[in-house]
Amino acid sequence: MKIHDKFIDKLDFAKKNGLIPVVVQDIKSKDILMLAYANRIAIENTVKTGNAWFWSVSRKKLWMKGEESGNIQVVKDILVDCDQDSVIYLVDSKNPACHTGNRSCFHNRLFLH
Repeated sequence: MKIHDKFIDKLDFAKKNGLIPVVVQDIKSKDILMLAYANRIAIENTVKTGNAWFWSVSRKKLWMKGEESGNIQVVKDILVDCDQDSVIYLVDSKNPACHTGNRSCFHNRLFLH
């Protein structure tokens, strides 16, 4: 068993029907770019390829970020939270993360104090 297999084995996919939330953060600017979900295979593909992989809840299939748009996210590190049920992909992202063309999916303000 490789080190990343041991790491993946510790993730708690059971809490959310086989999925864990993935926060995607730019490694340089620290901007939060998007939130998506991953199953075990998506995490394994991410570790294996170095590119961000997710599970599409709406399409019910695996997808690699940028496979259609070309806006690939190169994963430089993966951080795991204390409960082992969510992760952060730290990525090198030169292109927009959002399908709208915005750098971040978090571009709509709900509240300004």
